[in-house]
Amino acid sequence: MEDERDIQWVGSAYDDLLAFPRDTRKEAGFQLGKVQAGLEPGDWKPFDDGGAGTKEIRLKDATGIFRVMYVAKFEEAVYVLHCFQKKTQATSKRDMAVVATRYRAVVNTRKVRK
Repeated sequence: MEDERDIQWVGSAYDDLLAFPRDTRKEAGFQLGKVQAGLEPGDWKPFDDGGAGTKEIRLKDATGIFRVMYVAKFEEAVYVLHCFQKKTQATSKRDMAVVATRYRAVVNTRKVRK
């Protein structure tokens, strides 16, 4: 697709996604492809605690619950901030801090480029 935006992986997000089970990884890729095309993923929710416009793709399989945190509000790219397996009902403070730190890094990098 011509209108498809690039994906920019922040920090270890790509390597973390590669650690997901194969089927979950494939589903995450499919859902990110929808985001690249300007569509909403199948199961998502806003995650503004990470930064304005941050969203989470919610994935589930027999081995657990997984999340892909991203921000797609910037026209040049979809930034994947963090990929992880949830161990508890609430998102851990560590995972929230990773998302927030990487979001700030994206915003600061964009300011320098302008």
